[in-house]
Amino acid sequence: MTSNLKIAIRFTLITTVLLGIIYPLLVTAFAHLTMPSKADGQLIVRDGKVIGSEIIGQNFTGDTYFHSRPSAAGNGYDAANSSGSNYAQSNKKLVDRIQGDVATYQKTEPGKPVPIDLVTTSGSGLDPDISPAAALYQVHRVAMARHLSDASVETLVQTHMQGRQFGILGEPRVNVLELNLALDDAASQH
Repeated sequence: MTSNLKIAIRFTLITTVLLGIIYPLLVTAFAHLTMPSKADGQLIVRDGKVIGSEIIGQNFTGDTYFHSRPSAAGNGYDAANSSGSNYAQSNKKLVDRIQGDVATYQKTEPGKPVPIDLVTTSGSGLDPDISPAAALYQVHRVAMARHLSDASVETLVQTHMQGRQFGILGEPRVNVLELNLALDDAASQH
C-alpha cells in the first residue's frame, strides 16, 4: 500500500511539474517566438501607449465614432466578466433596452431598419467587430458629425471590411477600433 502511495505522489509531482509548469512555459515561449503579436493579445499601440486590442471590443460613444455592439460583460467590455446577459428574448429589461437602442439609432436614419448587431450583445460581450451592414448604417451619422462626405467615410468602411476567414469561416466583419483609428487618421490629414 505505501509503495502505491509513493508511486502516486511521485507521478502527481512529476506530471504537475511537466504539464503545469514546463509545458505552458514552452508553449508560451514558442508563441512569443513565432507570433509575438498574437501571444501578447494583438495590442494596438499608438505613440508608445496601448490603446486597445484587435480582439476585444471597446465602447465608443458620440456621433463622431462608429459604435460597437452593446456589451453585457460586467460594466461593458470587461474581459474579467466576459459573458452575455442570459436574458430570455421575452425579458422586459432586454426588450426595453433593445427598443431604446433602435429608437436612438433611428433618430439619425429614420425609417431605415437597424442592423441587429447594433442592438444585441454577443455571447462574450467582447466582440470587437460589427457587420458591414452595421458599419454602413452609421456612415451618414459619422460623416455629418465629422463634416466629411458620406462617400469618403463609406470608402473608409469598405477598405476595413474583412471577409470570411479562409473564405468559409465566420461572417464578413469590420473591426470598430481599427475603423475609428483610421477615421481619426483621415481627419488629422485634412
